Amino acid sequence: MTLQQKFADKSAVVGIVGLGYVGLPLVLAYANAGFRAVGFDIDTQKKESLLAGESYIKHIPSAQVAAALAAGKLDATTDFSRIAEADAIILCVPTPLDQHFEPDLSYVTDTLDSVVPHMRAGQVLSLESTTYPGTTDEEVLPRVAAAGFRVGESVFVVYSPEREDPGNPQFSATNIPKVVGGTTPACLDAGVALYGAAFDQVVPVSSTRVAELTKLLENIFRAVNIGLVNELKVVADAMDIDIWEVIRAASTKPFGFTPFYPGPGLGGHCIPIDPFYLTWKAREFGVHARFIELAGEVNRAMPQYVVHRAMESLNTRGKAVKGSRILVLGLAYKANVDDMRESPTFELMDRFRDLGAEVDFHDPYIPVVGPTREHMAWAGRASVAWTPEILSSYDCVVISTNHGSFDLPTLAAHADLIIDTRNAMARVPTKPGQVVKA
Repeated sequence: MTLQQKFADKSAVVGIVGLGYVGLPLVLAYANAGFRAVGFDIDTQKKESLLAGESYIKHIPSAQVAAALAAGKLDATTDFSRIAEADAIILCVPTPLDQHFEPDLSYVTDTLDSVVPHMRAGQVLSLESTTYPGTTDEEVLPRVAAAGFRVGESVFVVYSPEREDPGNPQFSATNIPKVVGGTTPACLDAGVALYGAAFDQVVPVSSTRVAELTKLLENIFRAVNIGLVNELKVVADAMDIDIWEVIRAASTKPFGFTPFYPGPGLGGHCIPIDPFYLTWKAREFGVHARFIELAGEVNRAMPQYVVHRAMESLNTRGKAVKGSRILVLGLAYKANVDDMRESPTFELMDRFRDLGAEVDFHDPYIPVVGPTREHMAWAGRASVAWTPEILSSYDCVVISTNHGSFDLPTLAAHADLIIDTRNAMARVPTKPGQVVKA
């Protein structure tokens, strides 16, 4: 039986390697589509949670996990020798930057080194991690070939970028069109069969490099436009113009304008990182991607700008940052999720702490800070409670992420100074000078 037939009659076993914000929705998507889906991860706690029918990601209900488990369609393991059970292997592992803003592919290469020795003929291997054009050709293919497989004949290698938007109820894992590129035409056919079995629409492209650059374009588009509006925010503030009012007015134009919104910096695993994958690779070809790098510089400067606005505002009240009590609202990088990857809130807290402030945070989605690569000093720190007494005890409250659960009228009633990076207080009655936009 061919791979295409196995996907068509749902007899194929789909293995997902990496059970984070991308991998968990994907393994559930295949389980819900009627496939036996096996999740692989080195984290024993994730395996145990799934086998107990529990979700460890807040916006994914445990009921979904329990239903897939009860139907006999979901399994989870830390045993990579079970890779041989799968007809399809999909890699969903992180691709961060190192301290020099250069790609760190160690998660991809280490995962490949754990997976490839257990592969067998007749499998399709898909990389979903966001990366620079050429990664599949330069990192995946040599390892597969070294194991004795003939790509396009005995195994099939594709690249299909993830397009998850955690916490967005409009889009699930399966109703976002799925771009896929194959190493050979036979590989592409296998990739289309794999993703067509669970996704509403598959978009085939001519190569893995096209698919890799497609994802970078999507995220660079956002990063550059966010950088533009962040720079305009600084200009507008200097001119005593409300940039949020400007954006609302410009958004009434029915063509030629797409609204983007300023903030305290970029967060999440994609937008702050992905542009640098392309700028790094472009240098190999003698190309300096200046526009992209400039947007990155602007966005990385936003936390310092917010801190500067807070310092100015405290000064008008006769207070120094040193010794002030500062509460930062929202540790997650975006509203209504528990994802704190690359959150600019950490940068804000670091800067306030380094200036001598006493810093706390409140986030209903993140009760305790877990381990992070760059901000280990905050690991174990607990979110403070939300009470009128606690809110009123701070010299300054900074809204970094505007979760929908925040009781903003209560905040306005009890906070002396609010630094608003998200225009959260726009429709809340406040006292003159109480809210400073930043």
